[in-house]
Amino acid sequence: MNKVILMGRLTRDPEVRYSQNTNARGESTAIARYSLAVDRRFKREGEPDADFFNCTVFGRQAEFAEKYLHQGTKLLVTGRIQNDNYTNKDGQKVYSVQIMVDEQEFAESKGASSDSGNGGYQRTASQSPAAAVGDGFMNIPDGIDEELPFS
Repeated sequence: MNKVILMGRLTRDPEVRYSQNTNARGESTAIARYSLAVDRRFKREGEPDADFFNCTVFGRQAEFAEKYLHQGTKLLVTGRIQNDNYTNKDGQKVYSVQIMVDEQEFAESKGASSDSGNGGYQRTASQSPAAAVGDGFMNIPDGIDEELPFS
């Protein structure tokens, strides 16, 4: 089985082109390419903090990328890994890996991506300051268990 799930941020705006071949309706297929920076879970001194994956997506998903995705967007993608190895004009073997994207979706809200001051968490006016936690969850006060309809 070849399946990969990645969450990261776009390092640049997607590059979109259209194939020369047309489908049954006479339309060309959109092909979008973008690079996804995925933070490493464990970081060691002197090593990179993130890995960068080249992603390719086709059809309607590529059209979606062209319209809605831009540098810095946090994405969750699923797909498969594909080797794109070739010999260049100098006779050297070049090794590369592509993520062929099957599904892509936003991993945070638009407001959270533009908000840099509080970890992506937006507090509404009805919440008390003590209820806001930087991880997007609210603290439930002690002793409230008997008020909850489930437990």
